[in-house]
Amino acid sequence: MLALAKVNPLPALSSLFYPAICVVCSRDIERPEYLCDSCRGKAPRISSPFCAKCSEPFSGAIGQTFRCANCEHRTLHFDSAVAAYRSRGLVRNLVHAFKYGHQRHLRHPLAQWLGENMSDTRLRGRHFDLIVPVPLHPARERERGFNQAALLAELLSRQVAVPLRPVLERVRYTTTQTAYDRAERMENLHNAFRLRKKANVRELHVLLIDDVLTTGSTLSECARVLREAGAISVYAATAARA
Repeated sequence: MLALAKVNPLPALSSLFYPAICVVCSRDIERPEYLCDSCRGKAPRISSPFCAKCSEPFSGAIGQTFRCANCEHRTLHFDSAVAAYRSRGLVRNLVHAFKYGHQRHLRHPLAQWLGENMSDTRLRGRHFDLIVPVPLHPARERERGFNQAALLAELLSRQVAVPLRPVLERVRYTTTQTAYDRAERMENLHNAFRLRKKANVRELHVLLIDDVLTTGSTLSECARVLREAGAISVYAATAARA
């Protein structure tokens, strides 16, 4: 695993005393960048061909739009889930250091990757009324100290000038998804989310945000709740795709 540089999370203040450094290799960089060119080049991008529904990349030669095995034979309630980077190597290390290592400053490079999704043809030029982060159960959020999706959504909201609204809440504590297969993930999440009291998404176009897309089960369950509450469309974007 790559050793990540621990930088001051207050760049405006620290810039008076310290040079800007790459969060991975500590090489001097220009502000407001967080990764040097060399480390940025090590982030594995998702390139065509990939699944139009969930961004799962395919190694074969496919010229037309297709849906992958992950999406076939089940209902996914989001219109599309977009990710520009694969959760491998450097990307995976950054996500884990941010999510589990409490290195909150790493939200900045992850949010930059998240913002790159907006140039994807599935999202480019599309109007969104609000950005909604995938919620954590209150007990999990207290344990972690923050909701990683909410921190990323906050930065993206500023980038694209779309209001952030935490209209969803997680009402059922679920065990970690990592040990489950696709069907078990869907069952584990059933009725885990609901719309907050007095929240209104009727006739709205929603962009749903999370840190990583694996099977899409979490995003799909959130999208189902939003659609049942009257949302016209629900697209999703994540910093990385497992």
